Amino acid sequence: MIVVTAPTGLIGSQVLAGLLEGDEPVRVIVRDASRLSAELRDRVEVIEGSHRDAAVVDRAFAGADSVFWLVPADERALSVYHAYVGFSIPAADAIVRHGVKRVVTVSALGRGTQIYAGYASASNAMEDLIASTGVHLRALVMPSFVDNLIWQVGAMKNAGAFFSPIGGDLKLPAVATRDIAAEATRLLLSPTWTGREDVPVLGPEDLSFNDMAAIITDVLGTPIRFQQVPAQQQKDGFLGRGYSEAMAAGMVDMAVAKDNGLDNAVARTRENTTPTTFREWVEDTLKPAFSV
Repeated sequence: MIVVTAPTGLIGSQVLAGLLEGDEPVRVIVRDASRLSAELRDRVEVIEGSHRDAAVVDRAFAGADSVFWLVPADERALSVYHAYVGFSIPAADAIVRHGVKRVVTVSALGRGTQIYAGYASASNAMEDLIASTGVHLRALVMPSFVDNLIWQVGAMKNAGAFFSPIGGDLKLPAVATRDIAAEATRLLLSPTWTGREDVPVLGPEDLSFNDMAAIITDVLGTPIRFQQVPAQQQKDGFLGRGYSEAMAAGMVDMAVAKDNGLDNAVARTRENTTPTTFREWVEDTLKPAFSV
């Protein structure tokens, strides 16, 4: 039995789709079962509720061999550690209680860099909590998701630009969520690995934001530029969208850490390079969103 958390989210839904191409039975934890299609509800076992809830994960992990663990965004949390580590404590207890063998989780690059990085540092601490149970663990450690640019479609339409505190010429890895989901699915359907390991998933190329702007411009046929903004301006933007002070600061701290080399600390290899190019993602995801 494989348990999938956040099965209606961007990554979790793609993991669920991949798993259903295999033969393993799947159980999902979902806050609102009506968000799953009728077809999916017929093919999986559904546990309704939040996977922060101890009673929910206790029921869901009973008899489970493997778990895909994804902590959802909580923009109003008291701290980044409350959002990631605090959220995962009931799961860690249930992993031990039910003898779950393997966990695949989504985390961030940055372990061992000694750079505080807000959300990324809290994700690494969440990994440590899960690993402390003794479960076999694979943490998919990520750079930024290219999919996050969807949040800036409005700015691209209205201002012809997208924005970040990160310098425009700094080349960084970036990954499409489809590639994250594919790696998670592969690990969940190949239950022979043991021990603990971070698995970087770096996308196919390192690009700067200026490189990305040039590709977006070419694909859309509309001039789109990148503009670096002060960190405080980004923080104010998150606060204006309802983030708590701590979570807004955590986003900015992560961006500043990336600007200081957080995501460049892992060398690119054939094993950690994934296939979806930025241009492909712009063509099949950003362009349709921009055209709406």
